[in-house]
Amino acid sequence: MKNFINISDIPAKDLRKILKDAKTRKNNRKNFITLKPDKSSPLKNKLLIQMYEKESLRTRLSFLIAIKQLGGEVMNIRANELHLGKGGERLSDTAKILSTYCDGFMLRTDCDSKIFEFSKNLTIPFINLLSPSSHPCQVLSDVFTIEEIKKKKISKLKISWIGDTNNVLNSLISAALKFKFNLNIGCPKKYRPSKMFTKKIRKENKIFFFESPKKAILDADVIFSDKFISLNDKVNKLKKTRDFKSYKINSKLIKYAKRNAIFLHCLPRGDEVSDDVFLGKQSHVWQQAMNRVHVQKSILLYCFGKLR
Repeated sequence: MKNFINISDIPAKDLRKILKDAKTRKNNRKNFITLKPDKSSPLKNKLLIQMYEKESLRTRLSFLIAIKQLGGEVMNIRANELHLGKGGERLSDTAKILSTYCDGFMLRTDCDSKIFEFSKNLTIPFINLLSPSSHPCQVLSDVFTIEEIKKKKISKLKISWIGDTNNVLNSLISAALKFKFNLNIGCPKKYRPSKMFTKKIRKENKIFFFESPKKAILDADVIFSDKFISLNDKVNKLKKTRDFKSYKINSKLIKYAKRNAIFLHCLPRGDEVSDDVFLGKQSHVWQQAMNRVHVQKSILLYCFGKLR
């Protein structure tokens, strides 16, 4: 039994095994949009519970399809339907009950401490669907998409992130450290990652910060962006919008990247990217979203000790 909480927790060789398995499973499955189980049905008779404290579209649907294609059963529950540390029941007790009633648990939360508490008390596989500091399933799937499109290891490519520091960027930094790829981060200085991350970054000579979005995107193979103002972001939204005005990905800015550069975005989008880029030939956001299913199937098998 294993957990999948942060990319930084997983050995690089295991991350590679997950990506390799995902590639094989995608190639072997001709019909993607279907709930018909894989022939081997490796999760047959397994019940997995997904719990959401935050809104979700792609994560919820992609994991539901992934579990069904692996032959398992899935139950979606809302956090407000359980005590979840409230109403007199301790979170540790909730974890013990979940460990009794189901075979795997997945949580999308607005509180990092809940991830820690569940990981400490669950005795079944546990997957972080998203937390304030991490979005590991999204980013590992993005590595898969990049290598699929570029047909080379990500360590041979230059990746650029243009925008605010958030859970996706935190996981992307962890991925850069694991997969040893070049990562340029373009954002105003006061919006850079926390000291917890910058301490790690100082030891790595492949991660760089730029206040100039043009310099951050220069000669990039891959360009990432995300909403400047995240859901439930408790900031002066008008001021933050002004601070990031020059960081919007548009047809003028993207010209500083390589001519064959690709654009990725985890969605949902806001004003951080223009329609001509988001819907243009360099954008691969729909392929990026679809690949979540394949990679998450392999993440599930990793957690259950069933990787081929």
